[in-house]
Amino acid sequence: MSIKVRIPAPLQKLTKDQPEVEVEAATIKDLVDGLEKHFPGIKARICDENGKIRRFINFYVNDEDVRFLKGYDTALKDKDEVSIIPAIAGGSS
Repeated sequence: MSIKVRIPAPLQKLTKDQPEVEVEAATIKDLVDGLEKHFPGIKARICDENGKIRRFINFYVNDEDVRFLKGYDTALKDKDEVSIIPAIAGGSS
């Protein structure tokens, strides 16, 4: 299944400056593995040493946060759109 993935600016160096890429994947885990296959080094930026999505990286499938779905095991279907969003900290005190 072809999945469109929106890549955040900090990771676009790894995708040859492409803001969107397409990956064949059935789950978020497959998607991360597919990204790594095509863009070596990206998985280390997305996942921790145990292979889990870093807590400051958010994945959205068609605008739904995978943390409220099945996380890494969230199923994908053809033409889904996945956004990778790094968490932003800040604000005023």
